[in-house]
Amino acid sequence: MNPSLIRLRRNTLRLAVVLAVLFFAAFRAMDPAAAEYAEIEGSGSTWAYTIIQQWVADVSAQGMQITFNNNGSSQGRKDFSNYVTDFADSDIPYQGIDPVTHQSDASSRPYAYLPVVAGGTALTYQLHVAGKLVTNLRLSGETIAKIFTNKITNWNDPEITKENGGIALPSLPITPVVRSDGSGATAQFTLWMGKEYPSIWGPYNGGDTGLTSIYPRSGRQIAASGDDGVMNTVDSAAGNGDIGYAEYSYPLNAHYPVAYVENPDGYFVQPTQYNVAVALTQAKINGCSANGTCSPNGLNPNTYLTQNLDDVYTYKDARSYPISSYSYMIIPTSSTDQRMTAAKRQTLADFLSYSLCTGQSKAGPYGYSPLPLNLVKASFTQIEKLGPQASPSPVAGVSIKNPSANLATCDNPTFVKGNLAANHLAQVAPLPLACQKATAQPCGDAAVAPGTTTQAGNGSNSSAATGGSGSGTTSGTAGTGGAGTTDPGSSGTTVDPGSGGTTLGATTAASVTPTAIELSAQRDGQNKLFGVVAVVELIVIVLLPGVYVAWIRRRRGAP
Repeated sequence: MNPSLIRLRRNTLRLAVVLAVLFFAAFRAMDPAAAEYAEIEGSGSTWAYTIIQQWVADVSAQGMQITFNNNGSSQGRKDFSNYVTDFADSDIPYQGIDPVTHQSDASSRPYAYLPVVAGGTALTYQLHVAGKLVTNLRLSGETIAKIFTNKITNWNDPEITKENGGIALPSLPITPVVRSDGSGATAQFTLWMGKEYPSIWGPYNGGDTGLTSIYPRSGRQIAASGDDGVMNTVDSAAGNGDIGYAEYSYPLNAHYPVAYVENPDGYFVQPTQYNVAVALTQAKINGCSANGTCSPNGLNPNTYLTQNLDDVYTYKDARSYPISSYSYMIIPTSSTDQRMTAAKRQTLADFLSYSLCTGQSKAGPYGYSPLPLNLVKASFTQIEKLGPQASPSPVAGVSIKNPSANLATCDNPTFVKGNLAANHLAQVAPLPLACQKATAQPCGDAAVAPGTTTQAGNGSNSSAATGGSGSGTTSGTAGTGGAGTTDPGSSGTTVDPGSGGTTLGATTAASVTPTAIELSAQRDGQNKLFGVVAVVELIVIVLLPGVYVAWIRRRRGAP
């Protein structure tokens, strides 16, 4: 064989090797964490699932592979305690003994709780008047408790009529839709009823005013699995007269109405990100101070880092949504945990850090509310236990940033730059309209049943601030205030952050299985990959022509 051709082939092979090395090196530089990560699995809350699945999609671009099964809080806790999963999400902590099934609900696997998803339990319903879906139903907490304990069974009940400005709804049986599975949503809902209306909930629950994860169904009540199951039942063709409880993200994504719930200050409000943010300023974590410093000293291990929502339920702020809460991630803390490698711990730590900061910016659009500072601080303290503070000894190979350093750059939308103690969403949360006051006629034309007409109403603002003229029409509601901006977490409600004026958007019936709308969005990792490919292409364009020319010259015997 021609020696020149042999040399050419050798040079070409060397070039190919160089290109391969360059490409690999560039790819590794693009994603240096790839070697540090390993796939992790979790399960639990359907209440929090909508936002968790978006976070999972987001971090996949960073090399993190995470699967999450929304099988309910109770099953999530069981999966974790039995070493089936690497983490869990639950709306309530371990109960020790389930109060309904009397089965064990505990974990011998060392763990820690950390707040991760905040939101409001919404009362979504289907109710038609004259063929149109009612969109501005008002219900007090007492009435809600009576509906879900079979004390109020018809939509024309005098108490419902009174709360809706004296306008009677049709004579139609009420069908409460509850959860069939062990559910944190059920636990949060029954905890609220037990705390605020013990004389109503207690007798119905066999004399026990405490929470339960499994709803004691009776009467016309029907049960469905998961928050999505509740939503789809209420939204079904046979659902006229139904009312169920679910995290606000589900009716929001379904474009379905939720009840305006009366708060302790006497205003009927909905679980928007603003109203939940205001309410959760009053949340407490057992064992943690207001500045986020946490210690288990002197506490029952079963209650350490659990939530105390007593002051949330009773907070007298016109904007506060009373049935507000948050769910926990449950993470392993033992350095000898049989499922956890250093790579898994790194994946879980970085996933949680993303969820608590950048991930919280997506809470509002999905029907949740970003976590406030005190809850984020407590969570970062617990993330430390995955590595340097793991028990009984630190775990080598796991790098976890100092929580205070994370907070300095954390882009959580509740934080105020230069004053982390402030809560931005609570500061800008609009006041309700004057017509949302319990003593006022409902917003819209009081001469018709709630939500049955589309007329310009007279919604004056209860805030002292004023704005320019603005108006909106929907099912019987309009407001005045500023020009108005869209609250991404309020199901079509336009809000003037300066004046608090709102105009309620009309709702339409639509079947729902909530999906994260940004799952396929272009991410930074993709942009980096395209950059790497471009560099390699440039190298090929520059080098290959020269190689080809040299080969031609050798073929022709050129000097």
